Amino acid sequence: MEKDKILVAGATGYLGKYITRELLSEGFKTKIIVRNPNKIEFGDDNLIVEKAEVTRPETLKDICKDVRVVISTVGITRQKDGLIYMDVDYRANANLIDEAKKSGVEKFIYVSVLNGEKLRHLKICEAKEKLGDYLKSSGLDYCIVRPSGFFSDMGDFLKMAEGGRVYLFGDGKFKINPIHGEDLAKAVVETIHNDKKEIDIGGCRVFSHNDIAELALNAYSKPVKIVHLPDWIRKFILWFLRTFTNPKFYGPLEFFMTAMAMDMQATPYGKHKLEDYFKNQVNNARKPPRSENECMNK
Repeated sequence: MEKDKILVAGATGYLGKYITRELLSEGFKTKIIVRNPNKIEFGDDNLIVEKAEVTRPETLKDICKDVRVVISTVGITRQKDGLIYMDVDYRANANLIDEAKKSGVEKFIYVSVLNGEKLRHLKICEAKEKLGDYLKSSGLDYCIVRPSGFFSDMGDFLKMAEGGRVYLFGDGKFKINPIHGEDLAKAVVETIHNDKKEIDIGGCRVFSHNDIAELALNAYSKPVKIVHLPDWIRKFILWFLRTFTNPKFYGPLEFFMTAMAMDMQATPYGKHKLEDYFKNQVNNARKPPRSENECMNK
């Protein structure tokens, strides 16, 4: 029996790649939307590649034909192309929801952010929660997946650890359980066949910020040196950014600086360990670059 056809938007992004691979490994006929087909890093008989741009609704016409479920990871992680969160996290996804409704799609799965409903005052969460409201009122069956944060988001700890010292705001006791993209992809694909409307999800282990700083320093075999900065510095930086820069610049920093002062802890899931991820990142960074001759022989 042939499995349902699934559409993935954001398939060339960090999480979208993992979701696409997971769908293909499960035998789903998988259609992906890309702006540049040359960015596709994998091939499969069940993979259908469609060139379109979710920010341009005219390119989405009939994109959802014969599709039962749409999965969207579309969102801005770094401001680019002159677009803002409302252009991408809200409007582009709303375009996709509208097209899904026209084509009779049964379910729309959207990857948002943990605690977004409490953080609507932040530019990124304002757009994501507005999209969540739009999805809930669309008439489509839906699931909103709210991850606590990715392993890759912990890269700032590693950058500081490389220099031998990690700086934290406050006492470093706030909790978070970031999740690996592969684990999150499995959880997202599982929602295709369950009736949950919203899922808060994180990695298999909960850490304090102090714990993560220690893991990052250990990955570089550095002594544990953690500097705790008073929280007023974080608040001043937020005020400064909001006062003297525009949302295109401060948006990502605003979310990061706010999340560093609250618990971002969700239901544990998955098997990947953060310490292994850190060690792999460090080892890969230390590998010498391949010579030109080596590249030519591949």
